[in-house]
Amino acid sequence: MRRIILGCVILVSMIWAKNVPTANDALYQKECASCHFGYQPALLNASGWQKVMGNLKDHFGTDASLSQKEHDAILTYVTQNAGNSKLTQGNTTMRISQSPYFIKEHRRIPERLIDRPEVKSLSQCAACHTKAEQGDYSERTIVIPNYGRWE
Repeated sequence: MRRIILGCVILVSMIWAKNVPTANDALYQKECASCHFGYQPALLNASGWQKVMGNLKDHFGTDASLSQKEHDAILTYVTQNAGNSKLTQGNTTMRISQSPYFIKEHRRIPERLIDRPEVKSLSQCAACHTKAEQGDYSERTIVIPNYGRWE
C-alpha cells in the first residue's frame, strides 16, 4: 500500500512539476498583460524583475512607462512573487528565455517550428503552451501551431 501511495505522490508531483502560480494581480494584468503575455512572476528571479522594471521607457523597444505609484506597486508584486527554483537558477538577465532551465527544456525544438508566424519566438509562451495563462507548462498542454502536439 505504501508503494502505491508513494507512486501516486511521485506521479502527481511529476504532472504538476511545471506549474507556476498564476499572475493574478489586477494592476499587473492591466498594465503588463494587456500588451503581451502576462508572464508569471515565478518565471524570473527578483533580480531579473528589477532589471525589467528598471527601464520601462525602453521596455524591449517599447515605451512602457508607468506612474511612480504603479511602478512601485508592480515591482513589489513581481519581486515578492519572483521565482527561486530550477526555473530561475543561473539566469542573470531579464529574459525568462535565457535561463539554463528554459534553454534545456526548449533545446529540441527545431527553429522552423519557432519561426512560423503563429509562434514568432520562444517568448510567446501562449502560442504553444495552451494553458500558459493558468501557469501550466507541462508537455501534455503543448500544441505547436500548424504542427500539433509536442511529444
